[in-house]
Amino acid sequence: MSTKIDLSLSRPNRIYRPSEPLEGKIVVKSASSISHYGIRMALNGSVNLQVRGGSAGVIESFYGVVKPITILSRTLEIRPSGKIVSGTTEIPFSITLRNPKEDNSERFYETFHGTNISIQYLATVDVMRGYLHKSLSATVEFIVESDKADLLNPPISPEMVIFYITQDTQRHPILPELKSGGFRITGRISTQCSMLEPLSGELTVEASVLPICSIDIHLLRVESVLLGEKIITETSLIQTTQIADGDVCRNMTLPIYVVLPRLLTCPTVLAGPFSIEFKVAIVIIFQSELSRLHPKSDPLTPRLWMAMETLPLELVRARER
Repeated sequence: MSTKIDLSLSRPNRIYRPSEPLEGKIVVKSASSISHYGIRMALNGSVNLQVRGGSAGVIESFYGVVKPITILSRTLEIRPSGKIVSGTTEIPFSITLRNPKEDNSERFYETFHGTNISIQYLATVDVMRGYLHKSLSATVEFIVESDKADLLNPPISPEMVIFYITQDTQRHPILPELKSGGFRITGRISTQCSMLEPLSGELTVEASVLPICSIDIHLLRVESVLLGEKIITETSLIQTTQIADGDVCRNMTLPIYVVLPRLLTCPTVLAGPFSIEFKVAIVIIFQSELSRLHPKSDPLTPRLWMAMETLPLELVRARER
C-alpha cells in the first residue's frame, strides 16, 4: 500500500476556543519504514474577502483584489528528523492557538462561510522527505468560537419586535386585488438572538382577500467589504424555513422556530475593513395565476403576488444556560 497521512482532531465537532489547545494526532500508514527530515504543523487563520463586480455594481477588474486579513500564522516542529516505522504510526500533538508570549492585537473572529467573506482556520501537517521524495501532507479545517471570557455573562433574552404586514406597508407593486381588498398579518419575532438559541416568534393572519400559498422565513446575510474608499455591500439568502403551506386559518397563531446553521452564521461583526450582519424576512406568497407561472422565482426579489417585511437581526455569542 502507498504511504498515507491523516490529521485527526480530539473533538468530533472540531470546535475550539483561542485560549484552548488544538489537540489530536497525526496518523501515518505505510507499508515500509520511511525516513523524513522533520514533521511540521502549520496553523493558519484568515479573513478572505472578495468583491464580485457584477453583483456589487463596480467594474469587473475589482474582482478578487482585496487582500486577506491574517488572524493566525504559526509553524511548529512536531518531530525532528528521523524514521517512521512500517504499519500505522500515531503521533499526538497539542498546540495552543493563541500564543500568550505574543502581542495578540488581532482578534480571533469566529469561523464563517459566506458569499464574499470567509473566515477559516486550517491545520496542515507536512512530513518533509527531501528532494527525491514528495512530502506527505494533510489539512483539516477546525472551527473557532469566542473565548468564554469574551462571552456575555448572563444568558440574553430574545429581543422581540412587533411587526405587521399590510397592503400599505409594501414598497413594491402588488396585485390589484391585494391592493384593493387588503390583507393584514401581525406577529412578533426576535431581532437579537443567541447563537445557541433558535430564532423564535409568532405570526397571525388576521385577514386576506386572497388565499395564502405559503409563509416563509428567510434568513439573510449582509456582507460589506471596504474597497478603497467604497463600501461594497451584498445581501444573500442563507436558508428558508416554511412555517405554513397553503391557506391558513384566520386569527390562528403560528409559531416561528428557525434553527441557525453554524458555519453559515456567526456573531454579528462590525470591523474596519469588513462587516457581517444579518436580517430576517417574513414572506407571504398569495395564490394567484402569476405565482403558478413563476414557481421558482428569486425569493429575494419582491413580486406582485408577494408581501414581505424585513428586519435587522443581531446574532451574539452568550454563555450556555
